[in-house]
Amino acid sequence: MRIADLDLGSRPLLLAPMEDVSDPPFRLLCRRMGADLVYTEFISAGGLTYGAKGSVQKLELYDEERPAGIQIFGGEVDQVREAARIADAQNPELIDINFGCPVKKVVCKDGGAGILRNLPKMEAITQAVVEAAQRPVTVKTRLGWNDESIRIEEVARMLEATGVQALAVHARTRSQMYKGTARWEWFPRIKAALTDIPLIGNGDATTPEKVKAMFDETGVDAVMIGRGAIGNPWIFRDAKAFLEHGEIPDPPTWEERVSVVAEHLVGKCAWLGERKGVLEMRRMYGGYFKGHRGASRLRTELMQHKEKDAVLEVLLNWREDEPDVQVPVAAPVAVRPARLPKKATLPAAVQARIDKRTKSAA
Repeated sequence: MRIADLDLGSRPLLLAPMEDVSDPPFRLLCRRMGADLVYTEFISAGGLTYGAKGSVQKLELYDEERPAGIQIFGGEVDQVREAARIADAQNPELIDINFGCPVKKVVCKDGGAGILRNLPKMEAITQAVVEAAQRPVTVKTRLGWNDESIRIEEVARMLEATGVQALAVHARTRSQMYKGTARWEWFPRIKAALTDIPLIGNGDATTPEKVKAMFDETGVDAVMIGRGAIGNPWIFRDAKAFLEHGEIPDPPTWEERVSVVAEHLVGKCAWLGERKGVLEMRRMYGGYFKGHRGASRLRTELMQHKEKDAVLEVLLNWREDEPDVQVPVAAPVAVRPARLPKKATLPAAVQARIDKRTKSAA
């Protein structure tokens, strides 16, 4: 499958952009496990144009995680156009527009899936990004706002006509949020509406078996994995093996699992700072240790600490087979050293606004 000049091979697997999940440390893990393309968390166009620290930081990319796409969202044409220029300067492999986020605070301003109520504006925003960006532009959207307003085939044709190089569709409406079953029966119809660009399927691809079923039953060109990867970056390894050989590898050993969690923690602390990294990592433990004996107690122990080294001490010395008695491990597993991402650079005008506000605050 190709997105413009980017060759992703046959039946590629993509990591979905997920707020507070698909940050650089996690993207790097998923790439190592077999993800063919990863995306940043969605980034506010308004935040980028005003130089908001959190938005700017989300532009940062590791060299090792490429190919990677930067995803932006917003409901104002001029802001999204400027955000596309800023994102383009970071040299991602592509720029993606989020037309699918169902969260109320996003859709109320025509961002995310909110734009599905105003297709002419959706076309205008897309056209502005295509014109502003030097990189290929892709779109991620949903079937429609609700069942009564599904026009996804028309939307697909319109987006391709504007110059979009690939289309990802989460097979739910905005009204469904993340409930119910993803409606894969729409994928063949969307695929038929497209002429030359690939269709990326998203929604309920949570196991290797479901990933293969989406390819086999719907004819999508790629599968985008979201919630199935949270706490389970091994899903990319397992799905690739199942697609190629029809067999799923043995699950990671306890030592392998702990090593990856430790690496994830160290990476988060390197990227966000120790305090914030430790706090944000807390929401990941449930997925990583789901189904393991003593998982609840381990999570409780890990969340008692605010320092990275204290968390690592608990994590690396926990015995899965004896969850009720703490027994130090004779040889703790190795933790990969943290690697900081490249810092994002901003256009001079945006940096000047940040410097001016910082000087005024001082």
